Amino acid sequence: MTVDSPRPVLPPGHDRRSFMAGIAEFRKAIGEDNVFVEEERLAPYTKIMISGEDADHAPSAAIAPASVPEIQAILAICNQHRIPVWPVSTGKNFGYGTAAPAMRGTVVLDLRRLNRIIEVDGELGTALVEPGVTYRALLDHLKAQDLPYWIDVPAPGPIVGPVGQILERGIGYTPYGDHFAHACGMEVVLANGDILRTGMGSIAGAKSWQTNRYGYGPYLDGIFSQSNFGVVTKMGLGLMPRPEVYKPFLVSFPNHGDLRRAVEIARDLSLRGVIRNTPVVGHVLYMIAMKARRADVFPGEGSVTDEWITQFTRDHHLGIWVMQAALYGSAAQVAADWALVEQAYAKSGAMLLTDRELGDEPTWQHAKRLMAGELDLDEFGLYNWRGGGGSAWFAPVARATGADATAIITLGKQILAEFGFDYLGGFMVQQRNMIAVMDLLFDRSSPDERKRAHDCFARLMSEFGKRGYGIYRTNIAFMDAAAALQGPVRMNVNRTLKRALDPNGIIAPGKSGIHL
Repeated sequence: MTVDSPRPVLPPGHDRRSFMAGIAEFRKAIGEDNVFVEEERLAPYTKIMISGEDADHAPSAAIAPASVPEIQAILAICNQHRIPVWPVSTGKNFGYGTAAPAMRGTVVLDLRRLNRIIEVDGELGTALVEPGVTYRALLDHLKAQDLPYWIDVPAPGPIVGPVGQILERGIGYTPYGDHFAHACGMEVVLANGDILRTGMGSIAGAKSWQTNRYGYGPYLDGIFSQSNFGVVTKMGLGLMPRPEVYKPFLVSFPNHGDLRRAVEIARDLSLRGVIRNTPVVGHVLYMIAMKARRADVFPGEGSVTDEWITQFTRDHHLGIWVMQAALYGSAAQVAADWALVEQAYAKSGAMLLTDRELGDEPTWQHAKRLMAGELDLDEFGLYNWRGGGGSAWFAPVARATGADATAIITLGKQILAEFGFDYLGGFMVQQRNMIAVMDLLFDRSSPDERKRAHDCFARLMSEFGKRGYGIYRTNIAFMDAAAALQGPVRMNVNRTLKRALDPNGIIAPGKSGIHL
């Protein structure tokens, strides 16, 4: 295939001639080597792990600019030729769609070449970065400069970056775990090429762009998260001061029915400020799946049963539910907080464990690293559980109550079992709120499993929605369904903003269910 022969996939409304006219202009604007139409060069942008069909999310091309002026030139071409683009930062949004677009034929706008750490303020603990900067690059920079700060990372931290994670409102594991809450100041290229700097960034010679997120007038940053209203090219974020003492711990609950207690104790400690990071109440099967293949430990067909889990945990001296958290601060502060933790769990029937008891156990070491802003890829072991490369994260949002946790686990396990899949997940507790994360793993090479997974995910979203549980974020095949749960008024407001800021609909059509 020659460089002038595009894939058979074309943007809506285009034939080969009109599309190639746009491609020619992209090449002039950013260089021929940075415009990809050949099948082999598009491979990184076509791999999806979700249950949707590859063809429904196939890009027509990919382009990789290296600067804001190049992005402005690209958007001008897109407006002229009505070519839609799908911005990605590192393109590693595993289980949500990776780098593939929601709408077939969209050109992937790959921002990985915008990879500068523009500034780190060592006095105030802020950073200003571009979309292509990974957590690994930022952490390496802090260590090389011997700066006394930690970062907060998601599970696949080494290969993903803070800009994409913040814009999806991702969650981490330190006291800075609410990533969007610790962002401050964006630079956004709008569809018409204008450059907007949010917060105090619009002031000439701004002195407080990374320290005051609100600025003057309406707070705009939120509309650029989980949306398609502009292309974010710079982001400020706060760095966590390195604590004097870091004390991670784990609480092991022995019974299936202990979930209510596990969530409520974690919530109360969080509300009181004793636990300041994101406590995670995880199901044991998630931890088993990180280290084992299903076929090697579970002999049956269908979903893994509670009875098997009960026996397995007894045989291996494990709990059914495990709460992971940490304490941070001065020696005196951590000692005082630890006394409160011990008091909270004293009559819970759970085991309170630390390094002394857990030692080098791999899943414990992984949790310790995450809660200290360190990086590894250990959770990718999940993808060996069933094999076949299929993963779709389902993440409803709920009140942080034992009743809600019990309702979610009961309904989730019931639906997953109906389709022959396993419950692998847990609850990320954020004071009054929690996100109930489940990873629907399946064999994507099997047409039957892929269809069952798709139908299962649709059922999960529908049934949880009927019970008032919205979705924290979702994959590219279900964005319209997730948006529909929000109701017509919310969808119409989003549409109004889209028409005002991007009247030709060139930026990420269909993102988060937002259309013209």
